[in-house]
Amino acid sequence: MFLPMADKSVPFTREFIESLADRYPTPFHIYDEQAIREKAREFSDAFAWVPGGFRNYFAVKALPNPHVMRVLYEEGMGFDCSSLSELLLCERLGIPGDRIMFTSNDTPASEYRKAAELGAIINLDDITHIDYLDEHVGLPELICFRYNPGPLREGNAIIGNPEEAKYGFTREQLFEGYRTARDRGVRRFALHTMVASNELNADYFIETARMLFELAVELKRELDITLEFVNLGGGIGIPYRPDQDNVNLSYVSRGIRKLYKEMMEPAGLDAVRIVTENGRCVTGPYGRLVSRVIHRKDTYKHYLGLDANMANLMRPGMYGAYHHITVLGKEGAPATHTYDVVGSLCENNDKFAIDRKLPRVEVGDLLAIHDTGAHGHAMGFNYNGKLRSAELLLHPDGTVTQIRRAETVDDYFATLDLESVEPVEAVMAGSGRA
Repeated sequence: MFLPMADKSVPFTREFIESLADRYPTPFHIYDEQAIREKAREFSDAFAWVPGGFRNYFAVKALPNPHVMRVLYEEGMGFDCSSLSELLLCERLGIPGDRIMFTSNDTPASEYRKAAELGAIINLDDITHIDYLDEHVGLPELICFRYNPGPLREGNAIIGNPEEAKYGFTREQLFEGYRTARDRGVRRFALHTMVASNELNADYFIETARMLFELAVELKRELDITLEFVNLGGGIGIPYRPDQDNVNLSYVSRGIRKLYKEMMEPAGLDAVRIVTENGRCVTGPYGRLVSRVIHRKDTYKHYLGLDANMANLMRPGMYGAYHHITVLGKEGAPATHTYDVVGSLCENNDKFAIDRKLPRVEVGDLLAIHDTGAHGHAMGFNYNGKLRSAELLLHPDGTVTQIRRAETVDDYFATLDLESVEPVEAVMAGSGRA
């Protein structure tokens, strides 16, 4: 069921990072291209049995960078988009429509238009959007619906209980929706769900497949609709903590294949494809946020102040999420000291770690914060006027490319109308209060 526990080593040395920092000042996110390619191939190998070909549609929101997307495209992946900007990234890369799933919610008509223009597979989140899409764009030849099982299925801590989630069709709406779309001329259909996020229980994904296979059989029996594919969603988690296990994709695949043979093939659904939309597990473990210690503070606790902050990695402050930390150059040293590792935001939750055991850390040391290759840089923001960091790609030959430059103050001010704001001296002089 499980693979060995996570290896929390880093694919570089302190000396290597110091040489990079001469060109690309810290903080920065750095991604391991070779490890990302190997993970993509693991998916392909595990699901090679799927009739018509398996595909994972990488969740672009996890790491929306065209350089990484190109790597994944070369490894056979498609892309799951949820916004206009993500669709435009695919357009800039020349991604063909059948490699794009558009899975959004509360969607403006303009975004449906762009998805249709690109030939993307449109995955509707709400039964009322059948009419909305028909009115503003027209119904496509192929349409997919997102199913929310409500109380029939448990979610998990991150995504919540399905009946509390804003996403998807109820079971009754699902059957009504397919009937409506069929009667309006749609001829190709697909089914999708997403009921967990960062889930490490491999059996969860097998049971999700069972739920969708049951629906596929019922849709064929009751509406004479044969699905083109079922999208099992994403949610395969990663072992953020060193004592957690990886999800064994081969185990998941074997369980799903067994159900496919037991449920789908006897119902004449032996040509239905299986796809997924995993993002986190594809790139997450293969990114690190590298930051330098610029201050130490000793009050009621011992603090390490970094040149990174919550704007560079939101998850610990937002969720209380654990991210492992390696002190570069001290990988073998005993963890004899306890620190809160913090940033410089005017918010007390701007902490990467609380009461974390580490080797003794000095000002100037470099820290590598693990598992930032998904929902790391992508969740960045500019509160307090903080600027988002660069992103680097470590290639298999050991060279490094900057794939996103760090933001500048000019970037931060670019959307402000500064030209029409008079200097305060002129305003005060004009008022006679200078």
